[in-house]
Amino acid sequence: MTKVRVAGFSISLDGFGAGPDQSLEQPLGLRGKELHEWFFPTRSFRTMIGQEGGTQGIDESFAIRAMDNCGAFILGRNMFGPVRGDWPDESWKGWWGDNPPYHAPTFILTHYPRAPIVMEGGTVFHFVTEGIGAALEQARAAAGGRDVRIGGGVSTVRQYLQAGLVDEMHLAVSPVVLGQGENLFAGIDLPALGFRVTEHVFGEGATHIVLSR
Repeated sequence: MTKVRVAGFSISLDGFGAGPDQSLEQPLGLRGKELHEWFFPTRSFRTMIGQEGGTQGIDESFAIRAMDNCGAFILGRNMFGPVRGDWPDESWKGWWGDNPPYHAPTFILTHYPRAPIVMEGGTVFHFVTEGIGAALEQARAAAGGRDVRIGGGVSTVRQYLQAGLVDEMHLAVSPVVLGQGENLFAGIDLPALGFRVTEHVFGEGATHIVLSR
């Protein structure tokens, strides 16, 4: 049965999933990179960037789980890139180069239409202008019975949470405080949405929390 999951989503101790002032030079916002320090040493990350080696401990096991059984992804416009407003041209194809890490149909929420982009490694970016429900419907159809992963950013995850469309969340809580940025849970009542903690594991670089409903 297809699940809608948030997985491998890094947040700070004070609940921020991205720093402020995202830009081409700071794709995760100011200090946002610190949230992902648990992931960078893992074998999964090093394989993603074409390098050998990497750790194989608890953090790596959760990195593997985050990508396991994912048949389609949904991303917000800001997660795809720093371009705002209408597309000035078709030169921007994401942060990740020619071979993005998704290797599956990936649906981008936007207000501005754009033709699909076929990338290397099986990733195809589709641009959805009809909202989160339409994106999820298309992602479910494309996933072929596997899971749909809500990949971020914070605003996109919040929208799916508030709509009651997320079945499970894996959060990697990094030992940093940002103080500002995009707060994942501001104004969201997780118990009222049916979530409870079903796993909590201390990894090498983060604490891994799984919430299910």
